Amino acid sequence: MAEQPAEGGKAAKALKKYLITGVLVWLPIAVTIWVITYIVSASDQLINLLPAHWQPKYLIGYNIPGLGVIAAVIVLFVTGLFGANVLGKRMLQAWDGLLGRIPVVKSIYSSVKKVSESLLSDSSRSFKTPVLVPFPQPDIWTLAFVSGQIPESLAKGLPQEEEYVSVYVPTTPNPTGGYYIMVKKSDIREVDMTVDEALKYVISLGMVMPEKPAPKALPVQEKENMPSVN
Repeated sequence: MAEQPAEGGKAAKALKKYLITGVLVWLPIAVTIWVITYIVSASDQLINLLPAHWQPKYLIGYNIPGLGVIAAVIVLFVTGLFGANVLGKRMLQAWDGLLGRIPVVKSIYSSVKKVSESLLSDSSRSFKTPVLVPFPQPDIWTLAFVSGQIPESLAKGLPQEEEYVSVYVPTTPNPTGGYYIMVKKSDIREVDMTVDEALKYVISLGMVMPEKPAPKALPVQEKENMPSVN
């Protein structure tokens, strides 16, 4: 009779294990499907900007899901193609100058433009270097990302005996919020992680470890010179 509680406990543990495994299998799939569905449905709203007689519902009688994604890609490609030539650059400069004269719009537009250029530019170092920094106090370390050079107006107010670097410290599990701090260059520690690995580590509260690189194969000559185990 004493064996029944033990067997019942094992069955409960097994049931819990399988339920958690099922959740871990389906949760990322469900979230991925939800995000993709949201992006597709949001992009499909672009079709509503077309005149009624040009919309697929009028032409073929029903809507085509995902058509807005194709339309968004085409619009972005045509805009990039237009902005890359001389005429397009001049028109964009005139547009920037026009928005730059509007008091409230100037602050928002210029800030978003500079941040987007900093994040998406290939020549920029912003958010391409994960590092360790002491934060919020010495001897406590956290992951951060180098966010660029410190402007000269701010650098003059810092101690001149040592160089400082501006970094972004993301919060977890939402890395879109965080802290912009200026740290001594000597206090920064480089880490052997990619940006994707560092972001996954932060978002997962430290539970998703970076993948270890595969061991390099020994050259043929080294293999031949290795002593035999036998």
